[in-house]
Amino acid sequence: MDQLIYFIYTVLTLLSTGEFIWPLVILVIVGCYFAWRFVVMGVLVIALLYSLQVPTAVVNAVIVAVGLLSLPFVRRYLFTFPIYFTMKALKFLPTISKTEKEAIEAGSTWVDAALFSGSPNFNTLMKEGYGTLSSEEQDFLDGPVNQLCEKVIDWDVYKQRDFSPEVWDYIKKNKFFGLIIPKEYGGLGFSAMANSAIVGKVGSRSTPLGIMVMVPNSLGPAELLTHYGTQTQKDYYLPRLAIGEEIPCFALTEPNAGSDAGAMTSKGEIFKGKDGKPWIRLNWNKRYITLAAKATLLGLAFKCYDPDNILGKGHDLGITCALISTAIDGVEIGKRHDPLGVPFYNCPTKGVNVEVPVDSIIGGVDYVGKGWSMLMECLSAGRGISLPANCTAGAKMVTRVVGAYSMIRKQFGLEIGKFEGVQEPISEIVGWTYMLEAARRYTCAGLDDGAKPAVVTALAKYHFTELFRKIINHGMDVVGGAGISLGPRNVLGHPYIAAPIGVTVEGSNILTRSLMIFGQGAIRCHPYALAEIHAIEDNNLAAFDKAFWGHLGHIVKNYVKTIICEVTRGYLILPHRLNSTARYVQKLSWASAKFAFFSDMAMILFGGGLKLRERVTARFGDILAWMYFATAVLKRYEVEGYKKEDWPMVKWCLDYSLHSMQVAFEGLFKNMGPLFYPAGVLAKLNPLGSYPKDSLSAKVAKISQQVGHQRDRVTAGIYISDDLNDAVKKLDHAFEQLAAVAPLYKKIRHGIKQGKIKKAAIRLMIDESVVNGVLTKDEAQRCIDAEDLRDDAVLVDEFTQVEFMQGIKQKKV
Repeated sequence: MDQLIYFIYTVLTLLSTGEFIWPLVILVIVGCYFAWRFVVMGVLVIALLYSLQVPTAVVNAVIVAVGLLSLPFVRRYLFTFPIYFTMKALKFLPTISKTEKEAIEAGSTWVDAALFSGSPNFNTLMKEGYGTLSSEEQDFLDGPVNQLCEKVIDWDVYKQRDFSPEVWDYIKKNKFFGLIIPKEYGGLGFSAMANSAIVGKVGSRSTPLGIMVMVPNSLGPAELLTHYGTQTQKDYYLPRLAIGEEIPCFALTEPNAGSDAGAMTSKGEIFKGKDGKPWIRLNWNKRYITLAAKATLLGLAFKCYDPDNILGKGHDLGITCALISTAIDGVEIGKRHDPLGVPFYNCPTKGVNVEVPVDSIIGGVDYVGKGWSMLMECLSAGRGISLPANCTAGAKMVTRVVGAYSMIRKQFGLEIGKFEGVQEPISEIVGWTYMLEAARRYTCAGLDDGAKPAVVTALAKYHFTELFRKIINHGMDVVGGAGISLGPRNVLGHPYIAAPIGVTVEGSNILTRSLMIFGQGAIRCHPYALAEIHAIEDNNLAAFDKAFWGHLGHIVKNYVKTIICEVTRGYLILPHRLNSTARYVQKLSWASAKFAFFSDMAMILFGGGLKLRERVTARFGDILAWMYFATAVLKRYEVEGYKKEDWPMVKWCLDYSLHSMQVAFEGLFKNMGPLFYPAGVLAKLNPLGSYPKDSLSAKVAKISQQVGHQRDRVTAGIYISDDLNDAVKKLDHAFEQLAAVAPLYKKIRHGIKQGKIKKAAIRLMIDESVVNGVLTKDEAQRCIDAEDLRDDAVLVDEFTQVEFMQGIKQKKV
């Protein structure tokens, strides 16, 4: 109580000396958007100033400011208009192209808006869904999905460069191309969570299999038709797509128009056909089109023109999407691309004067020119499902393989997984895998609840693919020669080769990070920025007045919160749960306030030029992404019942996320200009977090190195064959058997200490242990059997010269 009285006394003393006058004035001005509240506040402040004997001139200035700013009409023209005019004249806010505008306005905000606000409500964030599978979806995973995986041997797929006819027939018969097509059209009508689980499981068996199942259920004709197609289009195409009677692909990318859709040269011109109805004459040149070589139905994005204004919508109608049969005259399917030797169908396609009725436009005439917004909404869902599913399943497979291998392979008489240098990359593999699964489920649950979060799915696409690239690199480091020697035994080689494909598709990762995540998020998720831009574009002073003063209040609120958090290190923030995660919730709230304030400072400092400062926007995007991943980890930990055994992984993930935010903040302050150098010094002296401790990393690594349910839970959802000749099962079996005889090896070590056994090669020591009574014959035989499994598990594939050359010839075909 004494401290509180002293605090109040100090504040009143500062007020009496005029120290707080300008902050109070600014607070009143900022709050004038909420006039009815701040008139009252203004009166209270003025009364306080009088009671403190503040000079009359100051009090009068406050009275005038409160009076004028509390009247919207007066404020609008006396204060807001000069600001509005100046910002418009100087083009202070970024100019947005048509395609950028459509991308920003596509979809919806979700938890990203809360994290962007500076005041995330973790009670609300933790109430978001986490996703479960229906019994029907689980049965499909346990039945047809497992059976499909059994039919596919990854090494054979790479040798033959295709799947067998039996596999193709099975996929069609069991509607693997119709996962997302509604049941009323003959599809399976599965949720985003089920789509993700299925794609991940088949991808864990074979990367080409994952791609083949993923593409028809991601951005493409089926999804576009489901959301935007006419009833006639749905009735005709969806049942055919569901059973594989039509094989779809979607043609978007061009030689000079990848992420830059505005540079698209493919075009269609409206003309009157012989039947007197509107037709389209199409010309296109597309490349990198997955499944094009097998496709019977081509989804095409093009710029639509109507030179004679036949449709009555003008001449330049914008990007449009249409369905084209690949059997039509003028459609050309090119020779196959070879994406890093990964055998999935991918090739260019061209169209020369291809003529189709205007009814071929997805959604009909009403959707002419709306193609880009359609694509952005559907692309956001694909980014949140398909690539994260493949990356998460791949990460689980690496976790399982590397954990087992590190406890099978020995160097210097010791399992390599016990070396600290090896534990370091393994801990990152396990930690990132736990994090990816948390974010995968959190994102899919949001999509199933109806969210279409373009910013979240963009950051998911970037960080899932980048983290998997790091995970597979770590895995290759640990397994060494077993990873680079290709053959049926090698589980990691093909995923390692294929990793850059995920980084490249659906938008280059470089552009996704530097332009899309924060570039869209700063406008899309900000509570006022988009409203300000629209107000200036629409010459709407009243709307600008409302948004501008709200924005100013938002800045001050986050500034005050940031200062308080910096001084108290976030301890004054009340977490939603008073448990082991409470401190991390406080730090995440601190990070959100800091992020929100400095993102506004960047907008003010750089204005419309901010989108050209791509390294700055990339770092802001990183901070937003790591806040999202940390939130997903908190959600997973809560949903799974706060399992004590999982706490090392949870703590590792949260520490790593805060460390990553800290690195990004330091990079920002170092590169935003001299004005921010003090903030950079303070950030280093008062960090959000640091990299996980070695002792914690060791605990995390051991999770993948111990047989048991926790390792199984962390790697759940991938396909593990029951065949002991299968490479993954072979590793697992050897790992389990060696773990089972661990107590017998402990007896041998004890015998060495007692002098009963001389230290030598393990098989010699096993023999000697029987002679000296350390082990029984049965126990010794169990050890010998386990050593045989160890020796077999670390073998790599080898080929005769004839076999080797045959493999090369097959790859040339």
